[in-house]
Amino acid sequence: MGPLHALTAIEMLDAYRSGAVSPVEVTRDVLARIERWEPLIAATWALDADAALDAARASEARWRRGEPLALDGVPVTIKENIATRGVPVPLGTAASELVPATADAPPAARLREAGAVILAKTTMPDYGMLTSGLSSFHKLARNPWNLALNPGGSSAGAGAAGAAGYGPIHLGTDIGGSIRLPACWCGLVGFKPSFGRVPIQPTTLGRVAGPMTRTVRDAALAMRVLAQPDGRDPMSLPAQPLAWLDDDAPLALKGLRLGVLLDGGWGLPLDAEVRAVVEAAARRFEAAGAIVEPLAPFTTPTMAAGIDRWFRLRTLVDLRALPAGRRSRVLPFIAAWAEGAAGVSAEDAYRAFAQWQALREAGVAACGGFDFVLSPVSPTSGFPAEWAMPSNDPARSLDHIAFTLPFNVGEQPAISVDAGHAANGLPVGLQIAGRRFDDLGVLRMAAAWEALRPAPRPWPQPPG
Repeated sequence: MGPLHALTAIEMLDAYRSGAVSPVEVTRDVLARIERWEPLIAATWALDADAALDAARASEARWRRGEPLALDGVPVTIKENIATRGVPVPLGTAASELVPATADAPPAARLREAGAVILAKTTMPDYGMLTSGLSSFHKLARNPWNLALNPGGSSAGAGAAGAAGYGPIHLGTDIGGSIRLPACWCGLVGFKPSFGRVPIQPTTLGRVAGPMTRTVRDAALAMRVLAQPDGRDPMSLPAQPLAWLDDDAPLALKGLRLGVLLDGGWGLPLDAEVRAVVEAAARRFEAAGAIVEPLAPFTTPTMAAGIDRWFRLRTLVDLRALPAGRRSRVLPFIAAWAEGAAGVSAEDAYRAFAQWQALREAGVAACGGFDFVLSPVSPTSGFPAEWAMPSNDPARSLDHIAFTLPFNVGEQPAISVDAGHAANGLPVGLQIAGRRFDDLGVLRMAAAWEALRPAPRPWPQPPG
């Protein structure tokens, strides 16, 4: 069977069903794994081993009674900006007041209701506005594949936890790439569902919650639980009987039209080794019968600059609402980035916001002729752990999300799946994006890629 912490969620449920192992045994093994890795990668916050073991014992009792729930006994982590009752929500920043949440946010509630064992919250940067494990509140998160490098963000701890073996399912959030980027650099499957598919609170433009796992089937298993309407999110989609795990037939690739996007139209240049990985993946799909065509860039620098200004302005308004003493605790990089919107007029603010709709329309038009779009997740193959983002420059704050941001704006499903490794030891993710609401199609395409790709490298192990 191998180490219990390394089992997929589906393997765990099969083992519980057969009686080969118990949720308590698995939880203890995962907690031991965390104890070995955590001093090095700082992926968790509010770890509660006693509560996790209590939940595992309750799960074990349900299995013995023959009354298991959908994720009964599966260890999970939850990004700390997703509220869990009784635990404060610091939002990655020392400026927050640590007030315990009174209720689970919708995604956390679905996991708890399904019998998942919540181990801990995972770390993130200030307000989730960095692609990094750098935070004014949390310890610096590092990448298990190479401790000198960043796990990415803003679901930084979730990415590091998944690569290190802290259980099979990690819940992240994504407003511009915050699930897919750490999944890319940590070798995970990181699924950003269609906007509204997974209810979340609070909701905001483009923000979604989704699973980060080691396999596509585990992501689909998590989505079966997470994708349920919740009245607390006014943008949540209506209930749909989607067969998240019921169709095991491989996706017929022959005749599918795939666009390959290798130029985001703005931002950082594409690393040669990242390009090579994506081009190799496209060739494998083509050899399997897909029709592969280049996709021209559809995002303009004007669109990117407007959205950047809008994000800065929104954050600046939030920061200026804080008392001076708390505002001074915000990570200086974030404060400097937000101040870039100081003095923006109402007219300029409107023009900046209008670029969101401009990009949405351009993206839908450009991608509409394809069944799916293949691209890099990130133009770069990693960056130092201490940096805030690949450019490490507040003036170029969004330059690394040219391939991910458009699919938040278009509200489309998109996934990162491991496709190779860079010279620095970090994985390289392939992004697969689909039409709005075709979440199942994107997951099935990702599963097809898992079958086509070369065998991935073994997962990293703690030193010593």
